[in-house]
Amino acid sequence: MNKQSIYGLTFEQLTEWLIEYGHKKFRASQVWDWLYRKRVMDFSEMTDVNKECVQLLADHFVIETLTEHVKQESSDGTIKFLFKLQDGNLIETVLMRQKYGLAVCVTTQVGCNIGCSFCASGLIKKSRDLTSGEIVEQIMKAQQHLDHALQDEKVTHVVVMGIGEPFDNFVHLVNFLQVIKDQKGLAIGAKRITVSTSGLPDKIREFTDADLQVNLAISIHAPNNELRTQIMKINRAYPIEILMQAVEYYLSKTNRRIMFEYILLKDVNDHKEHALELAELIHGKKDLISVNLIPYNPVDEHSQYQRSDQEAILSFYDTLKKQGVNCTVRLEHGADIDAACGQLRSKQMKQSAEDISDQDRFALG
Repeated sequence: MNKQSIYGLTFEQLTEWLIEYGHKKFRASQVWDWLYRKRVMDFSEMTDVNKECVQLLADHFVIETLTEHVKQESSDGTIKFLFKLQDGNLIETVLMRQKYGLAVCVTTQVGCNIGCSFCASGLIKKSRDLTSGEIVEQIMKAQQHLDHALQDEKVTHVVVMGIGEPFDNFVHLVNFLQVIKDQKGLAIGAKRITVSTSGLPDKIREFTDADLQVNLAISIHAPNNELRTQIMKINRAYPIEILMQAVEYYLSKTNRRIMFEYILLKDVNDHKEHALELAELIHGKKDLISVNLIPYNPVDEHSQYQRSDQEAILSFYDTLKKQGVNCTVRLEHGADIDAACGQLRSKQMKQSAEDISDQDRFALG
C-alpha cells in the first residue's frame, strides 16, 4: 500500500497527528517550515527535527508522489507539465506567467465525468479523485521548477481549472485550499485563488457556507437551457434556473463577485442574440457577476467545434459592454503547445495505446 502524501495534511491535522504520537506541538511548525519554506524532498533533510520524529514521518508518509513525465515550454513562458501518479495515471498542471504574477492551474481528478462536448478533459472518463496531497504537490512541483531555475520567483496565484470537476472532489479540494492558504507555509492569499465549477448547485451552496474567501468561477458557456444542454450535458441535471438559484445564494451570503466563463464556439454560441440573452440572464446582478470570454482551443476529437473569428469575439464583447456587463477576453497562454486543458494527457495516452498496439503486431509478426 502506498504511503500517504504529507502534503495532504493541513497544519492543524499535522499538529494533531504528531501530538498523538507523543511529539511536542512545536514539531509541526518545524516540519511545516521544511516542507513549504525550505521545500525539502526527503525527511532526512529536516536537520533540526529529532531522528525519532524524522523516522516516524518517513514510516507513515512520503513527500513525492508525482514524477515529471513530459514538460512542454511555450515561447510565452507557459509551462505545461504532464505528471505520472504513483498508480501510473497521468495528470496535467500548467504554470503561467501573468502581468500580476505566476499562476498555476491544477487538476483535481483523473479524467472527468462532466462530459462537456467541446472539452479535451472529458475525452477520458474519471477513474478517481486526486487526494489533497496530490493537488498540493502540483503547486510544489511548479515552485520547485522555479527554484531550480534560480529565478527567485514564487507561485503567487492558483486557479483550480484543470482536468476534472473540483466540486465533485469537494473534501480534498477544501483540504488543498486550507494547505496552500496557510500563512506559515505557501501563504497564497485567498483573493489570489480561483475555483472553477461547471455548476453543481448543492456544492456551490456548501462552498458558500464553508466561507473559504476564495474566488468562484462558473462555466456557463450558453445563455439558455437548450443550447447549454447541447454543449454541457450537466445542464440536463441542473438547468440554468436551478444553477442561478445557487448563484443567488452565493451572492447574497458572500457579496463577492462571481466570474462566468464563456467559451466562444463559432456559429454555436457566439452570435449577438446570445450575448443579449447572457446579459439578460445576469440582469440585476451586473455589479457582482463578470464574464470572461474564452477563445476556443480546437481539439481533434471535437471537430464539430471551431474557434470564433476575431470579429465575432469583438462583437460579442461589445454587445455585453453596451448592456453594462463587466467582461474581458481571456489572454491566451501556451498557444504553440497543447493549449487545451487535457490535450497533452489525451495525446500521450493515445500515443501509448498506439505503441502497445505496434508492439502487439510485432510480437504476432
